[in-house]
Amino acid sequence: MAASTTEKLIVEVQDNTAMVTINNPPANTWDEESLSGLARLVADCEADKSIYAMVLVGQGEKFFSAGADLNLFADGDKGVARTMADNFGGAFETLSSFRGVTIAAINGYAMGGGLECALACDIRIAEEHAQMALPEATVGLLPCGGGTQNLAWMVGEGWAKRMILCGERVDAETARNIGLVEEVVERGAAKQRALHLAQAVGKQSPPAVAACKTLIQKARAGNIAQAYAVERDAFVDLFDTNDQTEGVNAFLQKRPPEWTNS
Repeated sequence: MAASTTEKLIVEVQDNTAMVTINNPPANTWDEESLSGLARLVADCEADKSIYAMVLVGQGEKFFSAGADLNLFADGDKGVARTMADNFGGAFETLSSFRGVTIAAINGYAMGGGLECALACDIRIAEEHAQMALPEATVGLLPCGGGTQNLAWMVGEGWAKRMILCGERVDAETARNIGLVEEVVERGAAKQRALHLAQAVGKQSPPAVAACKTLIQKARAGNIAQAYAVERDAFVDLFDTNDQTEGVNAFLQKRPPEWTNS
């Protein structure tokens, strides 16, 4: 069963969706406790076959997440830097590899590690007032939670360099135009829109979604010609699942499928 090990992450399971609220006021910053808590929470969701999707949102109306608490780095301790880098990387890589669909409901500022969290998700919905940036270089740091890699993949090298090397902040409309977010909604509407998309995931075969997600993300690295063969193999492997038989027969019988994620 999906449960949070920290008060900095609030979890509510709605049908087949784990609703996760980043709850570390005033700016919903990440620290060792919340990052390790996120990794454990995703692992719980991975093990819970009834959960098909996760939605992440920030507590309050101003911040999705402002990233790392810079007080952690004020004394220049390299050991702390290594620990936090590993925590950021581990948490967001675990989030990215979750078998189901992850949706970031960006309900305000998503800065630094906050944006990296959203980048680790499959889909991003931003409210019209949201602001996004990776401003680490302005304080002598760099994005260490996948930001340099995921942002460049998502928006292209030019915009990644504008945001990381020039410290450029983008608003929600610009984010949509450059492919950083998939949709912009009015203030206060991101969570419900994300939950609506998550409910749509529940209509898909969970094993098929997991296989498709792995294949889509495989396109980021490796040889596309080799990936074609992997894609065909993954298609055949679905015939080992009960949901494959259920999905086809439900369609032929003109009834909604009843997924068992098996």
